[in-house]
Parts: sequence; structure tokens; C-alpha cells
Amino acid sequence: MSHSRVPASPLSADDLSKLHGLRKRRPALQPRLPPPSAGQRVADLVAVTVGSWRFIVLQSVAIAIWLIGNTYVGPSGWDPYPYILLNLLLSFQAAYTAPVIMMSQNRQSEVDRHNAENDYHVNLKAELEIEQLHQKIDLMREREIMELMKLVRLLCEKNGMPSGTTPAT
Repeated sequence: MSHSRVPASPLSADDLSKLHGLRKRRPALQPRLPPPSAGQRVADLVAVTVGSWRFIVLQSVAIAIWLIGNTYVGPSGWDPYPYILLNLLLSFQAAYTAPVIMMSQNRQSEVDRHNAENDYHVNLKAELEIEQLHQKIDLMREREIMELMKLVRLLCEKNGMPSGTTPAT
């Protein structure tokens, strides 16, 4: 069988240029996002801390102690019923915690977008490579069939049979 070169792929020129660019691009070598700043690290730490069961349990215990302590002491306590100071403290906590958590979520969204873009490029490259492999296999089959037909014709001619007939079994 002859070892002729596989002809140009039937992929479109745009697909071929994308594939060429994607072959040069290695996901492991892609520039990573810059390391998080001090503010971003603090935002992540706050989000991890406030978004945990440990924090909820500790805060619930602290609020219960606050309520029980002020109720036990009565009207002379540091924050008697209706617990205006406690309400102020919880509002203050919520006012600062929510934006910090949103900063952490925004940064995580940026990381997720970056990862999704890398995944897209890997998937696109895989799709184009697989399509090209399918085309090469189809071409190899066609060549193999042509070679087999050529051999059948030669055998038929050698045995004195017309090329379109097959021997009886």
C-alpha cells in the first residue's frame, strides 16, 4: 500500500485556524488570575467564617446569652427589653457583612468565568481534533476499499474472470 500524504482536512478554514491556535495554547500554561489582594483575602475569610454553621451556632449562643442576661438583670441591664442595642449591633453586622460577602462572590464569579473559558477552549479543541480524526479514518477506509477493489480486479484478470463478477462458492 502506498504511503501518500493525507490530503487537506475538509474542516473549514476558520475551524483550522481555531484548531491551530488551540494547539499552541495549553491550559496548564495559560496565565492564571492574579493572586487575590489583601482585601479580597479578607472578604473570602469573612465569607467562609460567616457562611459556616460554627458562626451561626456561636452567634445564636451569644444572642441567647445577651437576651437571658438582660432579661435576668431587668430594667437596670445594659440593654433592657426591647433590646435596642442588640438590634443596632445586628444591623451593623449585617450592613458590613453583606457587601463583604458580595465582594467574595464577585471574585469567585471571576474565577469561575476564567475556568469556564478554559473549559470551553479545551472542549472546542477536543471537538475539532475528533472531527479531524474522523475525517482521517474515513479517508483511510476509502483508500483501503480502493486498494481492495484494485486487488480484486487484478485477481479477476489473473483468473480470467470479468472484473464485475465474483467466483461461485
